[in-house]
Amino acid sequence: LGRQHHTNLNLHETMRAAAAFLSFLPTALSFATTKPSVSYRASSTLMAKLGDSIDFAKYEGLGNDFILIDDRDKSDPSLTPEQSERLCNRNFGIGGDGVIFALKAPEGEDYDFTMRIYNSDGSEPEMCGNGIRCFAQFLKDLGEDSESYRIKTLAGPIIPVMNADGTITVDMGEPILDGPTVPTTLAPNSEHNSVLEQTHTCNGKEWKISAVSMGNPHAIIFVDDLENDIEFSIDGPALESDTGAFPAKTNVEFVQVMDPTHLKMKVWERGAGPTLACGTGTCALVVAAIRAGKIPRAGKEGVRVTLPGGDLFIEWREENNKIYMSGPATLSFKGQAILKDRP
Repeated sequence: LGRQHHTNLNLHETMRAAAAFLSFLPTALSFATTKPSVSYRASSTLMAKLGDSIDFAKYEGLGNDFILIDDRDKSDPSLTPEQSERLCNRNFGIGGDGVIFALKAPEGEDYDFTMRIYNSDGSEPEMCGNGIRCFAQFLKDLGEDSESYRIKTLAGPIIPVMNADGTITVDMGEPILDGPTVPTTLAPNSEHNSVLEQTHTCNGKEWKISAVSMGNPHAIIFVDDLENDIEFSIDGPALESDTGAFPAKTNVEFVQVMDPTHLKMKVWERGAGPTLACGTGTCALVVAAIRAGKIPRAGKEGVRVTLPGGDLFIEWREENNKIYMSGPATLSFKGQAILKDRP
């Protein structure tokens, strides 16, 4: 009888403990899911929140560096422009010239993926030449192994090709020369209603500007000496924000002709400031140089363009009017970052 009574007491105690555990379980589960980590393959309905951890990969193309986010199961970026700006901060975030999102292709359209990008100031450009190479390498590293990809961008379809030597050649499409479409309000003065070395005063100085769009606007200025003919940190932002001439603002490329197959440039990017490289700007300046008679049109070997971060090779192919850009894109590191509310 004593043993039976002891057994009954143990049974009652066990049942009370089980009931207490079950009542605690929903609370524990709720606590465990209050701050989910946002992974590369985030849910298509999940948007990142303050305090979330974000998986990322950092890539660079000639020093033009980007934070890559895997949103391949999403139609829209998982971060806001403001969150992206904070991640790009080199003191309080990861650091970068922009955040690039690998998104799924639109249904019913002939694309493999969609690319969106937010600049380091939170603005959204139409396209980025160095960024698209980093995007293609990111896809390959994620296991999307292909010789080429058809990418939807805000500038239209872009097709990067993975080369055997590790470089990436990108079909950048045809340059846009029509002045109002670039867009620029500078008076057209050349064929195709284009702006070619048109005189314009900005920041108290007179410039000869050629306007070309690669899906995003570029103001190209040829100088004799890159180091002495410009005040880069003053002239660059002044021209970028001269909305009287470029209503959507503009990227600014200062170019020195080194020889008939070699150009050297410095770029002040719209929304990012001084960067080590700009792919679309490199394409635009080669077009401007050929049209202005600064250099001849090169063959498939292309024109070598030296940027602060290294060299790109650009071919403006006469047979189809398309521009092909070749250069590297490499992984720097991977990690997790916490979304902060400052700066």
